[in-house]
Amino acid sequence: MELIFPRKLNQGDVIRVVAPARSRAMVMEHDHTDIIGARFAELGLTLSYGRHVDERDALDSSSVASRIADLHEAFADPSVAAILTVIGGYNCNELLPFLDWELIRANPKILCGYSDITALQNAVLARTGLVTYSGPHWSTFGMRDHFEQTLEWFTEVMFGTAPISLTPAARWSDDLWFLDQDRRDLIPNEGWWPIQPGTAEEGSWAAICALSTCCRARPTCRLSTARY
Repeated sequence: MELIFPRKLNQGDVIRVVAPARSRAMVMEHDHTDIIGARFAELGLTLSYGRHVDERDALDSSSVASRIADLHEAFADPSVAAILTVIGGYNCNELLPFLDWELIRANPKILCGYSDITALQNAVLARTGLVTYSGPHWSTFGMRDHFEQTLEWFTEVMFGTAPISLTPAARWSDDLWFLDQDRRDLIPNEGWWPIQPGTAEEGSWAAICALSTCCRARPTCRLSTARY
């Protein structure tokens, strides 16, 4: 299948925030929207939200129908340049049998998220050829401190067209930053952690996520390009 690369972002673009896994209502228990809004305003981007992002059931998610509706509307809306997920979770795979692959293929645009969203991203790639981005959630932009590296990579990848080099961040964290932004635990970075040493030929690769473990390892190293 031929790969489809969505267009890059420009200042003035609209980003649609959707919740394919857990609800924004859960995230808003720790409200960092002032930081998030300021960050996107500095990038020259406008945020819009799916109609159902604040629905919340007993599992901190929403119905399959609501989540599917928001995704389909985001892809179908010509005013939306990119789709950003609220946060991960554990139930994104519930959506796969109900997605309109032809709609997605006909309206290629950036889809960015990580963790449980990986299930959605890999399915989109397999069924449509659309390249997606393993990168920060909407909620991640609420991290007040130590977000500089992630923001730099996000900006270079989403707006730029030149190749970029990923290097290990000087420090990383796996703390519950959203609970207390004034007390953060940073860990010095020893460099890349090879899971399987070796070499690879030029080509493309896809992200994997097993119970969010690999995505939690180094939060500052989550954004990567899809083409090498």
